[in-house]
Amino acid sequence: MSPLHTSAAPQFASTADTEDKVVSFSQLGEGLYAFTAQGDPNTGVIVGDDGVMVIDTQATPKMAGQVIEYIRKVTDKPIKYVLLTHYHAVRVLGASAYQPQQILASDATRSLIVERGKEDWDSEYGRFPRLFRAAESIPGLTWPTMTFPQKFTLYMGKRRVEIMHLGRGHTAGDTVAWVPDAGVLFSGDLVEYHSACYCGDAHFKDWPKTLDRIAEFNSKALVPGRGDALGNPKEVSDGLQLTRDFLTTLYGSVSESAAKGLPLKDAFDRCNDAMRPRFGNFAIFDHCQPFNVARAYDEALGLDHPRIWTAERDQQMWASLNG
Repeated sequence: MSPLHTSAAPQFASTADTEDKVVSFSQLGEGLYAFTAQGDPNTGVIVGDDGVMVIDTQATPKMAGQVIEYIRKVTDKPIKYVLLTHYHAVRVLGASAYQPQQILASDATRSLIVERGKEDWDSEYGRFPRLFRAAESIPGLTWPTMTFPQKFTLYMGKRRVEIMHLGRGHTAGDTVAWVPDAGVLFSGDLVEYHSACYCGDAHFKDWPKTLDRIAEFNSKALVPGRGDALGNPKEVSDGLQLTRDFLTTLYGSVSESAAKGLPLKDAFDRCNDAMRPRFGNFAIFDHCQPFNVARAYDEALGLDHPRIWTAERDQQMWASLNG
C-alpha cells in the first residue's frame, strides 16, 4: 500500500473533504454580494446600472451555476463581466457558465496562465475533487479578454469599479476590486478569514506590504478569498490581521529553519509546531501546510519565482513531508 494511504499519513490534500458546505449569499451594500461556503472559494458579485460583474468563478461551469442561481434571485441584469483576481484553477475554470462579454485580469495573471495554467489545472483537480464537480464540462483554460498592468477603471452605468494590482502576494498577479460608492473591497485570496492562506505560489516578503495597501482603503466591508464576508470595519481589520499573522508566523518559522541549514522536512515539522496551536483549526490548514512550507523554504533560500506545481510534484512533496 502506498504511504499516502496508510493510517499514519493524512489523506492527500482535500481528497477526504467530501461533504458539501452550507452556502451563504450575503449583501454588503447596495448591489454588492458575497457567495461564501464555509471555507470553500468565495465569489463576489457587483450589480451595476446596466449589468453584473462576477469576481472569481468557481472551479467548473456546474459549480458556477449555483452562483448564477443566487444572482438571479436579486437581479435579472446580464452578467457582462468576470474578474479573475488571480489564475488558480478553482477560481477561474467555471467562467464559461456566465457567458460574459469580457473577462478581466492583470497582465501578470495572464502571464501565469501562459506559464503554468495547464499544470495548475491538473494539480488542483487532484487536490480538490469535490470542487471540480462535472469537470468534463470545463471547455479549456480560462483566458482573459482584457488585461492591464496596474489599474483598470470600469463604469457599470454610474457605478465605478476600480480594479487594481497592488503588489505581489498570494500570486504575482493578484488584483482587488474596489467599489468606492459603497466602500466595499473584494480582495481575492490576498485576505482570508479563519481559513489558511494557500501560499504555494506566494511571495512572502511582498504580501504584508500588499496588505498594508489594502488596509489604506479603510473598507466598510470586504469579501475575502475564503471564509465569511467581513461586514464592518472591525471585521475587516480582524481579517487583515489574521492574514498577516498567519503569513508572518509561517515565513518566520521556515526562514529561521532555512537559515540554520535544516532540511525541508525539519522545517515543516517545526513550522507545524509553531502554527497549529493558533491556526490548526482554520479551513484547509492541513491541505495547505506542505505546499506553504515548501514555497516558504524556496523563497528563504533565494528563489523569487515560485516553482510550478504539477500533479506529480504534489504527490512527491506530500509523501516526503507527511510520510
